[in-house]
Parts: sequence; C-alpha cells; structure tokens
Amino acid sequence: MRFSATKPAKRVAVLAALGVGLLTATGCGYINAQQTTHMYSPSDGVRADIGSLQLRNMLVVSADPKPASSASADAASGGGPGRLVGTVFNPTDQDMTLTFKDASSSTMRIDVPKKGEVQLAKPGNNVTLSHAGGIPGALAKISFTAGSTTQDVQVPIVDGTLSEYRQYIPSPSGSASATPSGSASGPASEPASASASASASASATPSR
Repeated sequence: MRFSATKPAKRVAVLAALGVGLLTATGCGYINAQQTTHMYSPSDGVRADIGSLQLRNMLVVSADPKPASSASADAASGGGPGRLVGTVFNPTDQDMTLTFKDASSSTMRIDVPKKGEVQLAKPGNNVTLSHAGGIPGALAKISFTAGSTTQDVQVPIVDGTLSEYRQYIPSPSGSASATPSGSASGPASEPASASASASASASATPSR
C-alpha cells in the first residue's frame, strides 16, 4: 500500500528545505561579526580617545635616516625630527586643551574649540617634534593629556615612501613647535563643514 503526502505535509517539507538553505547561506555572516560594524581608522594612523577629545588618524612623518650610521644614531636618540599629523575633535560644549610630550620630553599644547576640530595636516598647522620617537617603521610613544586624563599612545612613524606624506617631512634641523588653528563644526563623526571659526593657539616649552 502506498501513501501520498498531503498538501500541508508537502508545504512543511518545502519550508523546512528553504530554512536549511537560508541558514547555510547566512551562517557565516550570522556567526562572524561583519567588518563594517567595527570602528577603524581608514589610513596608516591610529585613533585614541583622551578624555572628551577624539584623536583620529594620528601618525608621525619623519625622514628615513641615511646612511646606516646615521640611522643607528637617530634610533638611539629618539629619531630625527618628525611632524605629527591627524585630526583632533572636540565634541563638547567647552573649549579644551590637548597637551603632549614627544621623545625629547618637550611639552606642547593644542587648543581645540568647542564643537570643533584641529586638522594637523592643514597648511600652517605644523606640529613639529624635535625627535620623532624612533625611525620610520617604528612606533613613537606619545603621552597625551586632556583634562584629568593622560594616556600613552603608540603612534606609527612613516617616511616619504608614499607620496602623500612627503610634504609633511620636517627639515633635519627642526625643533619642537606647534602652531595649529581650529574650526568650529558639527559632530566629530560628520564631515568637517565649518560654520564658525575659532583660533587655537599652541606653543612648545621644554619640560624639565
């Protein structure tokens, strides 16, 4: 005797087959986190949050020392001069100050306007470190302070191998200095569209 499946039973079987197919197709995406859900810095720089200030795409640009004897000397002394580039965002309703020390213990400050930003790669926004903290390819430990928060950040050092960084290489006789200016804009997560401007003064003073 043969039994034929009823229509409801056939429907259940079809739905079950579809469910298995969907699980097979989406299982990897369900189990593994998607890369687009993670925050990351889309460049060679690093990101860090120092108190309420947001540092994004931070890196140090320095010349590749030559010859080899010069490279070893620079490595021992904290490297040659370097320029700090990246963007500092201030999403708060108060003007804030970011201070930091380079490898030579020189202390510098950047005043960031409320709801604003300081783009260190802009012409005139030069933050030159007397010592980069190492040679290109290494990581420079820079101590940043904002408010009551101090944090050491490992900032990558790059050279002029990539053409977009060559313009930021400081002169060999560079000394610690900072002269950035900030602009007030929308939230830090949005593209910079300055609606008002504010001056952000900066100075470098040796730390004893």
